[in-house]
Amino acid sequence: MSLLPRRWFPFLDWPRPDAALLRGELAAALTVAVVMIPQSVAYAGLAGMPLVTGLYATFLPALAAVLFSRSTRLSVGPSALSAVLVGASLVGLAEPGSAQWVALAVWLALLSGVLQLAVGASGASWMLNLVSAPVLAGFSQAAAVLIIMSQLPALLGLQEGSLAALLRVPPPRLPWESLAYGVGSLAAFELGKRWLPRLPMVLVVLAFTAIVSAATGFDRRGAVLGALPAGFPSLYVPGLLAWEQFLALLAPALVITLVSSLEMAASAKIESQREGRRWDASQDLIGQGMGKLTAAFSGAFPVSTSFSRSAITLYAGARTGWATVFATGLVLLVLMFLTPALYYVPAPVLAAVVMAAVVGLLKPRMFVALWRLQRIEAGIAAATFVVTLLSAPRIYWGVLTGVVLGLVHFLHHRLHPRIVEVGLHPDGSLRDRHRWKLAPLAADTYGLRMDDELDFASASALERQVMEHVATHPEVRHLCLFAQPINRIDATGVEVFGQLRRFLASRGITLHVSGLKLPVERMLRRAGELDDGPLLRLHRTDPEAIAALAAPQQRDSSANSNFNSEGRGS
Repeated sequence: MSLLPRRWFPFLDWPRPDAALLRGELAAALTVAVVMIPQSVAYAGLAGMPLVTGLYATFLPALAAVLFSRSTRLSVGPSALSAVLVGASLVGLAEPGSAQWVALAVWLALLSGVLQLAVGASGASWMLNLVSAPVLAGFSQAAAVLIIMSQLPALLGLQEGSLAALLRVPPPRLPWESLAYGVGSLAAFELGKRWLPRLPMVLVVLAFTAIVSAATGFDRRGAVLGALPAGFPSLYVPGLLAWEQFLALLAPALVITLVSSLEMAASAKIESQREGRRWDASQDLIGQGMGKLTAAFSGAFPVSTSFSRSAITLYAGARTGWATVFATGLVLLVLMFLTPALYYVPAPVLAAVVMAAVVGLLKPRMFVALWRLQRIEAGIAAATFVVTLLSAPRIYWGVLTGVVLGLVHFLHHRLHPRIVEVGLHPDGSLRDRHRWKLAPLAADTYGLRMDDELDFASASALERQVMEHVATHPEVRHLCLFAQPINRIDATGVEVFGQLRRFLASRGITLHVSGLKLPVERMLRRAGELDDGPLLRLHRTDPEAIAALAAPQQRDSSANSNFNSEGRGS
């Protein structure tokens, strides 16, 4: 078979299964399915969708994603962040759980799926860098807080869906039975995680509470999951959107695409590192896009990669995509035969499932660690956190704010490159002369190093610094640009370099350039800015330049005969 199909259909590279492989993959599938199935139902509620759509989103979408992804052990399905983004994005546009709400959620899946598919197919995976780690961290912290707050009423058995209801209910009238289900389940999850990590505590708690609920008739006194439709999901084709609705969904779809892609990247990088191979970001984005499109036509909501479930899949011993195939088969069994078993599960238990899953996102020490590393990025994370909370339910504005602030910080850095006057350190290296209190390279010499690209964003800063120094130090007769860190130059950089050369020449100042990289040198030579002249010296290495600056007979020489342009640069 030709290489093209294998490039676009990575499942063709899966190993042919044997009995030993299938046993291991089935065991891993069972391990992840006992967590995946209850979480999927719970996250559907978090997204405001009918609960059965959580199973729809875990069945065919997961299968489509693994078939078209290069990383075969990603657990694709409903995730906490994607689900809360869906629920928050549609508030005010429709009633949760209604047919219109489902249609809008399907459109979110379509739009975000097309975006991911386009980014992956075009090889533009660099767009993931638009959301920095501090932005995602700030958003996930705020989202976790909002998710927990949204689930507290259900956990406590309050019917009004608001914590304010708690203040209006006298203690004797509190729904103690519902509260016991919710708080007891949450405690069991946390204790099981600490003391019985190998026990599928979520499945055990759901089964136990469903049995107790059915035996005591809790469905007549409190909220239960109720009847879920059984059977294979039908093909869902949404109607056309009004233009106003389309515009309202664009920003949420973009944010879902970015957040989902970063969730996928976090898990895929771990898998590729364990296997010692290069991560194929473009192909994995194609897989994620296919998963979302499949979710849309299944009548579900946008899916994503669950970091926790992917970790379970990985550490349960899964080796190929066959584990996901078996896991989706288990979901199909639940859809076909076991949905009646979920009828009596108390709603507070489902809220406990969500809260137990997202509590791990709360990491307040992250802000302290960022503050110690980089205060500006810590500020961006904090701003993302605050805006996400304040903009609720339109929490996607938090991510967009973080992205804008990150780009502003990036542009500020590019417009203010690091340009330092250097001196010779006792260890033989060139360092910031003022920070290390070093002597100038020579009495009438100004040596500077630019730790950046020489382009339209940074060139004016170099020009300004050189002109200001020459104006305040009229004794300067030699200026040495240590250019080894400059790995790129554009037309603006070439123009500014030429202007500086002519400015220095007009004052009788010799320009020394050390360590030009080959791409930069070629650009300058094509522009004629490195033509031999009495006031231009080119040096292969920094030690050669330092030696030339230190020797008067070499500094005052009018020739540049020892410079060979062949074989320089890197």
